Amino acid sequence: MSVVYLLLRGWAAIVRASRRGLEVVGVLGALENWARRSRIALWLRSLLSLYDVRDFVKLDLPWWTLDSMSLVDQFLTQRPGARVFEWGSGASTMWLEKRAAQVTSVEYDPEWADMMRPLVGPSTTLLVVPATPTTSPTVPSQMWGHKHLDYREYVAAIDTVDGEFDLIVIDGRARSACLAAAMDRLSPDGMIVFDNTNRRRYRPALDAVSDTLRETTTTGLTPSLPWSTETTLLRKPSP
Repeated sequence: MSVVYLLLRGWAAIVRASRRGLEVVGVLGALENWARRSRIALWLRSLLSLYDVRDFVKLDLPWWTLDSMSLVDQFLTQRPGARVFEWGSGASTMWLEKRAAQVTSVEYDPEWADMMRPLVGPSTTLLVVPATPTTSPTVPSQMWGHKHLDYREYVAAIDTVDGEFDLIVIDGRARSACLAAAMDRLSPDGMIVFDNTNRRRYRPALDAVSDTLRETTTTGLTPSLPWSTETTLLRKPSP
């Protein structure tokens, strides 16, 4: 277990303890009332939700930029029968199932999937496809600590589900490979959500589809984070 991971978990424990204290003195309730009227207040409240999926679900937030969340919400509102595929389960899974007819989410971490199962509803299918340990992965992840894991089957999980998808979310491992796999499964007027595109390692994958997909990048406030990030939305240009 990495030092960075331990530090993050420790910080998350401090945040949860602070949230409990604010709840006791009544500040949390006041902040939540304000958050119903203000996006800034909603973001401030989300800072107390770090690594707490259940609290994110309570706030009805995915872990993307707030601007991208609004755009995806508008997109799904116009498509009440939408089918969604998602690499990387979490609070976004429950957010999506409230707005789409069907959600399929693939997860590489069995322990995380066990935590997610009681949270998802009947319209969500949760697939568990762990990475394969190997010294020479064919589909690697550039995430620290994942060097000797092959995500080929995880990426290919989209091909185990029939039909096209109105929305495809890329927010897990091996994201560049996921984008390539998503191209043939996107409906003609569909959208791809590619999160954390501020990470420069994803730029070549985005450039590779620039002739096919129109890119809209949102930069700004992101739930639970005190700094801005990027989420990119990709769509096929109108004829």
